[in-house]
Amino acid sequence: MQIAGIQVYPERGGKAGFTVEFVGTNGEVVSVSCPQNADGSLNRLNAVAQAKEILAAAIEADETLLAITGTKRSPSVPEGALANARQAHDRDAMEEQLEEGLEDTFPASDPVSITSSAIPKGSSHR
Repeated sequence: MQIAGIQVYPERGGKAGFTVEFVGTNGEVVSVSCPQNADGSLNRLNAVAQAKEILAAAIEADETLLAITGTKRSPSVPEGALANARQAHDRDAMEEQLEEGLEDTFPASDPVSITSSAIPKGSSHR
């Protein structure tokens, strides 16, 4: 990916941090969210350097996982974890999970009951 440009977007006026987008010549976009630090010193000028540090840490973590396990594995998935139903292509388990989800959200699926009053507040003619 060849970088054609870098765009910096403030989140909530910079109070929540910045999103830095690295835009490639072929339309690729790598977006990095940089949360505001504790002392509030992250700004539009140093957000790009922060985004580069985050990307470098991600690349290093990926290379470390590759060196340790011999495979690229998401750090959020613990070693020895079972595949979820979708990954295992287990249609019965997916149907069961869907039913559980629908049952858990049942009250929210009922239509909202709205009543209105036709009583006027007052007359504007005197």
